[in-house]
Amino acid sequence: MATPAAAPAEAPKGGGNKKLIIIIAAVLVLVLGGGGAALLLMKKKPPADDEEGGDAAASHQEAPAHAAPKPGTPPVFVPLDPFTVNLSDKDVDRFAQVGITLEVIDAKTADQIKAYLPAIRSNVLMVLSHKTSVELLSREGKEKLAKEVLRESVRPMGIELDDEDEHEEDTAPKKKKKKKKPAVVSPVTQVLFSTFIVQ
Repeated sequence: MATPAAAPAEAPKGGGNKKLIIIIAAVLVLVLGGGGAALLLMKKKPPADDEEGGDAAASHQEAPAHAAPKPGTPPVFVPLDPFTVNLSDKDVDRFAQVGITLEVIDAKTADQIKAYLPAIRSNVLMVLSHKTSVELLSREGKEKLAKEVLRESVRPMGIELDDEDEHEEDTAPKKKKKKKKPAVVSPVTQVLFSTFIVQ
């Protein structure tokens, strides 16, 4: 009679161990699931804080992921060989020597620019050769030239910028308004002059 009593006593101990293991496993699943949920919530909080005005802490956390890499990374430049052209002055033979560097949005765009370089150089030479010394000697003339070079540097890639209609402003203002509707972002962000000599 002692043996049958001992057998039932052992069975509940084994069943208790199984229940304990199941409970511990369930607790671990809940803890890990809760930890994962907490991580997701923490990742979502910085953008919300940033929108509400918590710029100091949130902007440092967001810098690598979104907007800050572009301003934080050094700019990418594509220097063009210097241009020497005869100007279109009628009374005197004048020429200009202009060094141009294009600032682009990234290294991939720099490679694209290099692929189109012969067409870009041709376009820029055409723009320069139609200028007079009076146009190039003023600050406004240089700024206008920079806009024209920007427009002509992306044209071989099939990009038409709105600035091209500045010349037609007096003759066809209606066309300018029609062409301005599609917003086009230029991969060339700035035109910089490294040398500018007019003689």
